[in-house]
Amino acid sequence: MEAKDKEAAVKAFSECTSKLDSAAAKGLRHKNYTIRQKSRLAKLINSIEE
Repeated sequence: MEAKDKEAAVKAFSECTSKLDSAAAKGLRHKNYTIRQKSRLAKLINSIEE
């Protein structure tokens, strides 16, 4: 995010969402927590100007 590289951020976002979904499926994190985190990350990525 800090580097303002949107392509790298999108790639990291996909990895992160996968890990968050996995944690929710295993019961390590609540479903709403994972949804909220993914939403916040998506909002940050969308705010990056190219």
